[in-house]
Amino acid sequence: MSKYLINGGKKLKGELEISGAKNAVLPILAASVINAGKSIIRGYPNLRDVDIMIKILRSIGCTVEKTKKAIIVNSKGVFTHEIDESLVREMRSSIFLMGPMLARFGKIRISYPGGCEIGHRPIDLHLKGLREMGVEITEAHGFLECTVGELKGAEIHLDYPSVGATENIMLSAVLAKGKTLIRNAAKEPEIVDLQDYLNGMGAKIKGAGTSVIEIDGVNSLSNVEHHIIPDRIVAGTILVAAAITKSEITITNVIQDHIVSVIAKLKEVGCIIIERENEIKIIPPSVLRPVDIIRTLPYPGFPTDMQPQFVSLLCLAGGTSLVTETVFENRFKHTEELMRMGAKVKVDGRVAVIKGVKKLTGAKVEAKDLRGGAALVLAGLAAEGTTIIENIKHIERGYDNLDIMLEKLGADIKRVD
Repeated sequence: MSKYLINGGKKLKGELEISGAKNAVLPILAASVINAGKSIIRGYPNLRDVDIMIKILRSIGCTVEKTKKAIIVNSKGVFTHEIDESLVREMRSSIFLMGPMLARFGKIRISYPGGCEIGHRPIDLHLKGLREMGVEITEAHGFLECTVGELKGAEIHLDYPSVGATENIMLSAVLAKGKTLIRNAAKEPEIVDLQDYLNGMGAKIKGAGTSVIEIDGVNSLSNVEHHIIPDRIVAGTILVAAAITKSEITITNVIQDHIVSVIAKLKEVGCIIIERENEIKIIPPSVLRPVDIIRTLPYPGFPTDMQPQFVSLLCLAGGTSLVTETVFENRFKHTEELMRMGAKVKVDGRVAVIKGVKKLTGAKVEAKDLRGGAALVLAGLAAEGTTIIENIKHIERGYDNLDIMLEKLGADIKRVD
């Protein structure tokens, strides 16, 4: 099993270009089924999850060519509505195939999705929205059997602004008869990117990035070429890597508006942030300040996907900080591993109290999930001595060669198989 070996205490320096967004490319790859034609997707991140999605697309009959600059999908030859169970269980984002398959074929058979165990992530909002559009759904033996004669536009109110449910309903609605309104829609930048991709095919969608999305169904879609937005979570992670190692670095290919809440908290711990067009320079303080509270919220609030990395940072702040996790109830698994490194963290349900220490020390730790694993890498960069991080397959699901990224900035990190 692969692991990272990190010799901590090294200063980072230099400039790093941020890769394409994981949470944008996966629903877009799923959406490539919908046009029965060609999709050219540029600026993609080279991730394990991307490779799994490509395997799923090939398994149902798509031809997929992956070059250094683009993924080219031709979905004309899709021959089955049944999705391979073993692949679905590897990745939660496989659920995004529901909308495109129902839009194009009126049916799909898919198992419940897998992914990181960070808490209860029900797909009931996906199913509720699809049912309102006329889909009949049977749940039995871990599978979902979904069929519809004709998808019909509907006015759908989401009880919670779920990113996945918003995207699946969008994907279903582009070929539905009539107008679909999604109220209390999620506002994440990745949803805007999906809208841009689908509109490039000839869909009629407006309102992505606001709480109301309006989709007018069309009869057919065409070939499309699209460039994926930069990954705001990778950008945030690298900025925290600079802060935790007291290093000045610059990141490029970044959209500042996407990480406003992260930048605000970095300023709160004492970092100076210099923003230029599509780039950010960070200058950390000599002593990190604690924060009164970080509360994770749906976008544009502080992202749950940045919570673990900030917990690592606050472990070295000069005081006590409070972090409240409102999105996933089981997202503090990384704190147990941080305590092996000398951190002082107390978790009570959805709240973590972090008392800053003068130093962390290297230890053997295990990545339990994607972002928690990234948090351990950041702690290892700042720790005294050697840190060994096991089970890095989780980290590789969301970061395009994190070790190489950090090595370019001067970190002493090695991937060992």
